[in-house]
Amino acid sequence: MSLEIEHKYLVENDSYLELATSSVHILQGYLSRTPEAVVRVRIADDRGFLTVKGKNTGDTRPEFEYPIPPEEARQLLRLCPGRILDKTRYIVPYRGHIWEVDIFHGDREGLRTAEIELPSSDTSYDLPPFAGRNVTGDPAYYNSNL
Repeated sequence: MSLEIEHKYLVENDSYLELATSSVHILQGYLSRTPEAVVRVRIADDRGFLTVKGKNTGDTRPEFEYPIPPEEARQLLRLCPGRILDKTRYIVPYRGHIWEVDIFHGDREGLRTAEIELPSSDTSYDLPPFAGRNVTGDPAYYNSNL
């Protein structure tokens, strides 16, 4: 089993743009959203993924991700109930860690979040200048609830 340990922050300024090394356009939807697990379909530029994430325990949850053909991902996105998230993800190295800054488009325009994945919950890290309020564990900021 693979575990995802992630901390999430709101983004409060554009300083991530100076630090970003790349970006990717992402479309994602959810085939299933229950308290026990979510099933996500994602297209990242020209690559497709199917991901299953289990229930959070603090900042940790089981995660299983599988590459799928992009055309199948497009077909699966059409089966997702609710909205399809549209965002640009910036990859931002900062003091030995990689941050992912998501800039949302469409009806979530203006929302900006930054995530860092960690090897353990007690891993220490420095906050970059763009990181604002910590929203780790706040269901209002889970992508599956947006």
